[in-house]
Amino acid sequence: MNNKNRRDRKQNDSFKQLCPVSGKCGGCNWIDKPYEEQLRAKEKWFQELMKLYCKPEPAIAMEEPAHYRNKVHAVFGEDRKHNTISGIYEAGTHRIVPVDSCLIENQKADEIIVSIRGLMKSFKMRAYNEDTGYGLLRHVLIRTGHVTGQIMVVLVLSSPVMPSKNNFVKALLKLHPEITTIVVNVNNRSTSMVLGDKEQVIYGKGYIEDVLCGKTFRISPKSFYQVNPVQTEKLYKKALEYAGLTGKEMVVDAYCGTGTIGMIASDGAKQVIGVELNGDAVRDARNNAKKNGIKNIQFYQNDAGKFLVEMAEQEAKVDVVMMDPPRSGSSEEFLQSVLRMKPEKVVYISCNPETLVRDLKILTKRDYKVTKCVGVDMFPFTDSLEAVCLLEKMGIRKSKIYSRTDVVI
Repeated sequence: MNNKNRRDRKQNDSFKQLCPVSGKCGGCNWIDKPYEEQLRAKEKWFQELMKLYCKPEPAIAMEEPAHYRNKVHAVFGEDRKHNTISGIYEAGTHRIVPVDSCLIENQKADEIIVSIRGLMKSFKMRAYNEDTGYGLLRHVLIRTGHVTGQIMVVLVLSSPVMPSKNNFVKALLKLHPEITTIVVNVNNRSTSMVLGDKEQVIYGKGYIEDVLCGKTFRISPKSFYQVNPVQTEKLYKKALEYAGLTGKEMVVDAYCGTGTIGMIASDGAKQVIGVELNGDAVRDARNNAKKNGIKNIQFYQNDAGKFLVEMAEQEAKVDVVMMDPPRSGSSEEFLQSVLRMKPEKVVYISCNPETLVRDLKILTKRDYKVTKCVGVDMFPFTDSLEAVCLLEKMGIRKSKIYSRTDVVI
């Protein structure tokens, strides 16, 4: 065993010793593996998945694989003696595993959650009980800006009425003056969803901002934003490298969320169109584009598959499709529309390589070939791996620039 492997083994041994709930939590199912061993296992798995299409590049590792999650969620409840506890649900159950600190979560976020739990007793605030429906505080969600340092605290309550609200805010800010905004979210339904529909900003602007690949992004309580910003920059830079934009291309950013990929691509493209079904995300995307002064991008609220069907039916021409679908992968409707439109390149970003391979079977039946792919380790100490895959159209054609006025939205 060389010195580096000894260091990795020592680090992982200490990680496991520092996490007393690793056996119950299930979040870090590879906490007992040295990081180099994790990478090798992920690379081997990805190579096996991709063997029919392309030999992957070496996986993109994380230099400091700890405390990387900038979005931290804690569920609140009570133990048998009615003492307030906070933590996570034990895997496959609704039993709360008490957690004060986590080796993959932002450390400041964990500290704030512990402080909130401590304040509840002095403010006579009870945690919510799922069985009886009694109690006020259900969850706490903390979002942090990796570059900006801004911090959002979301208090998820069972009722819109929060006694001594202003004094609670003052007490929390006294302990943590670095907090930049506090939002109350009301979830009074019997649901596994963390956030409800109603929100009230009780301190600050109600959102935070962060910087990714030189662009500033607004993050609200419900915004989708990658939880590992360090690796996200590497992921997006690799996607742009694969896209090979020259300033002349029409780019479609499908499943665009809050517009991160499309806005980062806008510097190298002639025009970008982002499409996303979630209305809150589209609103954030438009605000983000305005904030960054980006003129060559438009966002539409629509199902990505239906949107591309409309474009294909009107014979719109697109040079590059960049797609980042959910874990379930893309729809066959969307993929068939891509084949019909025949863009020169498809850059597929995947958070689930198994559904990526399923979708590649459709895309490579005709016209397209996978020419490059790479795994990106976004979630160290878990078995998850993200991937970027480049598909290029076989043969050469000249494509026309698509005008957004040509399609009926």
